[in-house]
Amino acid sequence: MRRPRFKAPPEHPLAYYHCISRVVDRQFVFGPPEKEQFVEFMRLYERFCGVRVVTYCVMSNHFHVLVEVPQRPAAMPDDATLIALLKKLYGKGGGAGTIEQRLAYFRAEGAQAEAEALRESFFAQMWDVSAFMKLLKQRFTQWFNRTHRRKGTLWEERFKSVLVEGADNALATMAAYIDLNPVRAGIVGDPKDYRWCGYAAAVAGVKSARNGLGIVAGAVRGSAVAAEAILPEYRRLLFGRGEESGLDENGQALRRGFTTAEVDAVLAAKGRLDHWQMLRCRVRYFADGLALGTKTFVNEVFAARREHFSPKRATGARALRGMEANGLCVLRDLRVRAVG
Repeated sequence: MRRPRFKAPPEHPLAYYHCISRVVDRQFVFGPPEKEQFVEFMRLYERFCGVRVVTYCVMSNHFHVLVEVPQRPAAMPDDATLIALLKKLYGKGGGAGTIEQRLAYFRAEGAQAEAEALRESFFAQMWDVSAFMKLLKQRFTQWFNRTHRRKGTLWEERFKSVLVEGADNALATMAAYIDLNPVRAGIVGDPKDYRWCGYAAAVAGVKSARNGLGIVAGAVRGSAVAAEAILPEYRRLLFGRGEESGLDENGQALRRGFTTAEVDAVLAAKGRLDHWQMLRCRVRYFADGLALGTKTFVNEVFAARREHFSPKRATGARALRGMEANGLCVLRDLRVRAVG
């Protein structure tokens, strides 16, 4: 039986998730038109679902998105606001007009229960990471299959997600990991030159992308960051110090250096690689760690979601091997192939 999606406890006003999904058989099928269309759909469903994309990266056979998901509001949007969202989603000539007519009919007939049931069918798709990802992936699949005259599934499995603490170290670590993907893959030397990631879009002047990075810059600083300071702050975060290096998506070295086994040996010996050196590797904690943040945060999540774990397990937080000095912990300790 497939387990339910691991989500933030209900008392969290905002939750941050790193989501990743790969193409079936990991085929490299996304060229510039596909990447552009994916980003367009991502922004479309971001607005409809009431979530906020912090940053993202669309590669040739997979994508990453770091998304902020608020709790469902106490007061639901009125009919006019809902219809306006639907018109942006489907277009004025699409199904939004029919839904508007049905709502008007129910209201005129005094059928309030039917009207609310219709509204709820759409609200159930908002303020939820699973609904956002499902809508986005389904819409893109429909477009991709129609464009390329194919049938069948496009994605190899349901998306992976990691719950991320919205504090400076955890959020900044995850955001940088995502935006540095094209650098690690050897596609560009500077993430600003890869147009299908959040940082490059922000540099190009996309306001929503810049505002997403502002969440990270504000978390690092501990206060709101002026619009003109967001990109310099985030660029310093991205580059850290030293030269970029790492492994590609197949675990092959982009340049001659240490093998995965050698890196694992250093980690086992507590070689104390610094935070930015670790970012240059494909650290599996970022995709498979289940929840990432400080020890306090991870233990709170563990206590709130105790039913997901064995009764024999006493504590939740597990330190990231090789990054203990940064204070980051996860719920799932990856003892084998932490890097690669």
